Amino acid sequence: MILKQFKESVNLTALMIREDIGQLVVGAKGKVFTLSLDNIAKKTSEVSFQGNVESGSGKIPFDPNQRFASLLDGNALYSAGSINFLGTSVLFQRHGLKPIKTEYSQSWLYNPTMVSLNLVEVNKTSLDGEDDYMFLFFTEVAVEEYRTDTRVSRIARVCKSDLGGKLTLIRKWTSFFKARLDCPFGDAGASTYVQDVFLTQNQNNWKDSIFYATFTSSSELSKKSAVCAYKLSHIKEVFSGRFLIESPTGGWIRNTAEEPSPYRGSCINDEMRAQGVSTSLDLPDKTLLFVQKHPLMEGVVKPINGKPLLVTTGKLFTTIVIDQVTSLDGRQHPIMLIGTDSGWLQKAVRFDGEDSRIIEELQLFQTPQPVNFLQLSTKTGQLYSCSNKVAVQINLRDCSRYTSCDDCLLARDPYCGWDQIGGQCASVVGTSKGSMIQSLTDGDITMCPTPVLKPAIIHLTLGAAQFLPCSPKTNLPVSWRFSNSIDFPGPQHTVLRQGLIIRPSISDAGLYTCETTETVKGKVHQKTVIQYLVQIQHSNTKVMNLKVAVIALAAYSSLLTLLLCSYFVTSLKKANKWNNDFSMENRNNQEMSVSYQDQ
Repeated sequence: MILKQFKESVNLTALMIREDIGQLVVGAKGKVFTLSLDNIAKKTSEVSFQGNVESGSGKIPFDPNQRFASLLDGNALYSAGSINFLGTSVLFQRHGLKPIKTEYSQSWLYNPTMVSLNLVEVNKTSLDGEDDYMFLFFTEVAVEEYRTDTRVSRIARVCKSDLGGKLTLIRKWTSFFKARLDCPFGDAGASTYVQDVFLTQNQNNWKDSIFYATFTSSSELSKKSAVCAYKLSHIKEVFSGRFLIESPTGGWIRNTAEEPSPYRGSCINDEMRAQGVSTSLDLPDKTLLFVQKHPLMEGVVKPINGKPLLVTTGKLFTTIVIDQVTSLDGRQHPIMLIGTDSGWLQKAVRFDGEDSRIIEELQLFQTPQPVNFLQLSTKTGQLYSCSNKVAVQINLRDCSRYTSCDDCLLARDPYCGWDQIGGQCASVVGTSKGSMIQSLTDGDITMCPTPVLKPAIIHLTLGAAQFLPCSPKTNLPVSWRFSNSIDFPGPQHTVLRQGLIIRPSISDAGLYTCETTETVKGKVHQKTVIQYLVQIQHSNTKVMNLKVAVIALAAYSSLLTLLLCSYFVTSLKKANKWNNDFSMENRNNQEMSVSYQDQ
C-alpha cells in the first residue's frame, strides 16, 4: 500500500482516474492535483485553471455534507442534489445546451437523498434501436406508505435523449419513472438504505449488465450491511409493468385503466419511430399527462436470487467497486471491493453455489473515518482512495501475503496462483497456465508439494503452566492435535486463538500440532502451522540436579584444596631441603677456611 500525505490546509473531496494520460486527479477545496497512477507518492502536480470558471450553483449542493450524484457524458453534465442554500429543493437534471429536470412534485421526489447516477449503453447492443438509459439511485420518503414517514430505496430511469415535451412537461423529463429497490436483510420491519452503486456493463448484451449496491439497515438494534446485485433484464421488466396511482382515500393502488399509447415503458425505439415519434417532442399530450401524474411503478426491483450476495454485522458498508478477474481456467469472477465507515476495505468473492466470502481486509486509514471514495484502474489493477489529508494506492494483484503453496490455494483468491517454478504465490492476471496452479473450486492443497516441518523441542516442568504460541497468517479457525489422542484437549489445556496454555502432567509428553482448518464444499482442509515436541520433567528434578551440582562443586572444591595442599607441602619440603643443603655447604666452606689458616 502506498500513501500520499497532503498538507494540513488541503481537504480532499473527490477522485477521478484518467487512464488515457496515466493520472489520478484529486479534487480538494479550491485545488486540483494530479498524481501518477503507477505510484501516487512519486510526483504531485497542481492543476492551474485557464479560461472562465463555471458556477456550480444548481449543479452541486451548497453544503459539502449533503449527498449528491453527478455524471459527465461528453459535454452533458447530469446532477442530482439540492439546488438551494437550505437543501430543501432537490432536482435531477441535465445541464448544457439541452437542459432538462424533474418536476417539483412529491410524487416525483419526496425529500430524497441522492446516491448514484449511471449510464447504461443500450443502443450499441439493442436489437430494436432503443435509446441509452440513465439510472438514478436514491432514498426518499415513500408516498405509497400512507400516513407514515417511512424511507425506502429507489431506482429511477430516464432516457438519455429525452428533450422534454412540446406543450406539456416542457424541459422536464418525459421518461422519469421510479420503483422500489429491495435488498432484504436485517431485523424484521427495518428498512434498508442504498449507499453506493457500481455498474458492470456487459458489452455483448446490455440486459446482462449488473448493478452492485451496498445497503445499510435502519435498525438501531444491530449494525448490519449488505451487498445486493440487480440484473438489467429484471429491471427492464419492472419498468415495463403497471403503474401505481393515488386513490381518493390517499393510498396508492395499481392502475387498472387503459394506459396511453405510445407506452413509455421503454425509451424511443424503432417501433415508436415507425409511428412518427422520433424524439420526446413528438409525444402526444395524453401520454405526457399520464407520465406526469404516474411516475411510480407497481413492481419492486429485487436482487438476483432474491437475497443479498453478502451480509455483515458490526460494519457499515459505504462504497463499492467491482473488478472482473479472469482465473487460470478462463472463468470470470467479480471481486467486490467494499469500503466501510471505519476506514477498512473488504475484498469479497462469490463462487457458484456458495455464499460470498471475505478473502482480505485492509485498514486504509490510521484513524477511523468513512471510505467515501474508491476508484479502480482495470489496466494496472490498482485501487485508489482518499481521506481528508491522505491518498491511498492498493495493488490488488499483490499475492506476497500468501507465503506458502497451501496458503495460496486455500485462500481461493482469483487474483493469485502458485508459481511452481518461482516457488511463490503470484498474480495470475495476464498469464497463461504454464507452471501456475490455482484451485478456486475447492482449495485443493494436494496439488502442492508436501512441506517438511521440523518440530520445536520444548522442555516443560511438571505442573508449571506454559504457553505454546501459534500465529497463523490467515483468519482461518485454529485447532490443536496431540499425538493423535482422542482425549485432547483435557482440563489441563486451554486453547486460545493465539496458542495453547498447558499445565502438563507426565502423560502430556508428546507431539503437539497447531493447524488451520477450512471447509470447502464439505471437504475439510487442514494445514500445519507449527509443531512442538514436548518433554516433561519433575518439578523436583531441578532441585535434585541442583543438589548434585552443589555436591559435585563441593567435591571439586575439596579435590582442588587437597591438590593445593599437596602442592604446598611438596614445595615446602623442597624449600627445606634446599636450605639444609645450603647450610651444610656453608659449614664445609668455613671448615676448609679454618684448616687453611692453621697451615
